[in-house]
Amino acid sequence: MTAVHYGADAVYLGGKHYSLRAKAGNFNPEKMREGINYAHQHNVKVYVTVNILAHNDDLSGLPDYLRELHDMGADGVIISDPGVLMTAREAVPDLPIHLSTQANVTNAASAAFWLSQGALRLNLARELSMQEIADISKGVSGELEVFVHGALCISYSGRCMLSNYMTGRDANQGNCAHPCRYSYALVEEKRPGQYFPVDEDERGTYIFNSKDLCLLESLPQLIAAGADSLKIEGRMKSIFYVGGVVRVYRAALDYLAGLPKEAWEKPEEITLPQEFMEELLRTGTRGITENFIKERPGSSEMNYMTSRVIQTYEPIAVVRDLDNGLLVEIRNTLFPGTEVEYMKQGVGATKVRITTFRDEEGKTLEKANPGNRVFLTTEPALEDVEVLGILRRKIADDM
Repeated sequence: MTAVHYGADAVYLGGKHYSLRAKAGNFNPEKMREGINYAHQHNVKVYVTVNILAHNDDLSGLPDYLRELHDMGADGVIISDPGVLMTAREAVPDLPIHLSTQANVTNAASAAFWLSQGALRLNLARELSMQEIADISKGVSGELEVFVHGALCISYSGRCMLSNYMTGRDANQGNCAHPCRYSYALVEEKRPGQYFPVDEDERGTYIFNSKDLCLLESLPQLIAAGADSLKIEGRMKSIFYVGGVVRVYRAALDYLAGLPKEAWEKPEEITLPQEFMEELLRTGTRGITENFIKERPGSSEMNYMTSRVIQTYEPIAVVRDLDNGLLVEIRNTLFPGTEVEYMKQGVGATKVRITTFRDEEGKTLEKANPGNRVFLTTEPALEDVEVLGILRRKIADDM
């Protein structure tokens, strides 16, 4: 709902089975049907992930599950396994198939193969340069999708066995324990309990921790290269992240759509307003990298010192109702007098100060805790507020 509110054209989600986010609060059939209906009411499509690398046992029940997705009205399924793709073509031949980035499409011949097997759209591998994306686009006639923002896996397009070896949780079955985000140290056999730092050129110990992908400033070239769809990694993320990132990319695409035709004669010279990137960085990241788009990444694309960079803003509340006042659901402890910002659709934010809040019975409160639903009064009064809009506050200076 947050992604839809802030401008997504489509959302992708996982069910209780066959998804690479097995530990997430995934959708049961009732909630998935509800989510699909909600998206369709707002002219937004829904693609369901069926993207595990399947073993024999996984195939039992798969045709029935695919038929259930079809009956719910899903607009497509995202698949990486050839056997799952073949099963989908047999069980639900008219349900569109999108190839997952897990399938590692890195060249035009591979793209042509998957399109010949029935895939409608290919989510290309994340290890491609801009020129390689353009070459694939020229070589095939199917739709191409490119990941533009979110967490990067240190392995090749997500095919990682580190979690399996270290924790017994198979990332390719949706159970990744994210050991790439751990801080590592060295222990000598005869000195248990004495930990020695693992350094790479004295930069720290998070030796697998990649910065987050961010291709915002490369959108003009991506569009010119032939990308039909831009994908934001957002599952298991907060609504603050989803809303904050989606609204910036929506605003960026709308800005680019408004440029005169002659501007696209040299897409490499098109630049976005600086406020777009400034706003995007306020959602919190591990630092940002363009990964392989311009050149092969090196040590500068890793975050060795910490699992994240300092977050400068945090969510305060989500608007839930407007019938009898500004009713919000609190996300972080809040006191009267706090200055907050209302995140509009687009990149704008309205600053106000909270003067009072009261509970749903009308009692004035001295503070509000996470989960509370309270009516806010602000100075000045907030205008043009919408249900699902997010309120945030500044907690550190911008980086």
